[in-house]
Amino acid sequence: MPGALLLDLDGTLVDTAPDMVACLNALLAEHAHRPVGYELARQQVSNGAVGLLTLAFGLAEDDTRMPALRARYLQLYAESVCSKSIIFNDFASVFDVISTLGWHWGVVTNKPQALARPLLAALNLRPTLDCLVGGDTLPQRKPHPAPLLHAAQILGVPAQHCVYVGDAERDVQAGRAAGMRTIAARYGYLSDPGDAQRWQADHVVDSPAELAELLGRLAPEMARAG
Repeated sequence: MPGALLLDLDGTLVDTAPDMVACLNALLAEHAHRPVGYELARQQVSNGAVGLLTLAFGLAEDDTRMPALRARYLQLYAESVCSKSIIFNDFASVFDVISTLGWHWGVVTNKPQALARPLLAALNLRPTLDCLVGGDTLPQRKPHPAPLLHAAQILGVPAQHCVYVGDAERDVQAGRAAGMRTIAARYGYLSDPGDAQRWQADHVVDSPAELAELLGRLAPEMARAG
């Protein structure tokens, strides 16, 4: 049975930080606040709009001002969702491996589908992805395993034949709870790369090229395991 590669989006497949941070600073300018430094804000990109707004405005997640700020931020981001975003270097090698293996692939992200879909379409990825599960596809979001299990069901691949790759602890938690092989992407937006070692992922990689090599080794092992 062919396997499946499932990927987180921001910080794993695509470097969306240039666009997401630019929109954050545009919103800060609207409120007459100073911009946030790029490297500092980049570390929050995997935590989405709320993580960025918490950093920039110093608000708690449950602050009554958060919904309006988030809505405006998402409006700004939708207008430039793929101005400067690019897939991480050497990801072509990952797609070459899964094409050779005959694996399916898809994206499971907490990003809303209305933002994830045009972003992925603009990148014109090959091979074309087989499924997209966004943060609003189901009532549950990562770290809940439901989005990953939903993706596996769409692909028609048992969870134990799926590999999930992400750059945040919730990605590993969701993958483990779903019964999938988990890989922590340390090249993403981690403020401390050492964190990845504490997430109890099955594997940790430092580049897409390393991920491609690892998938080539895992495929026969997974096939033998049934």
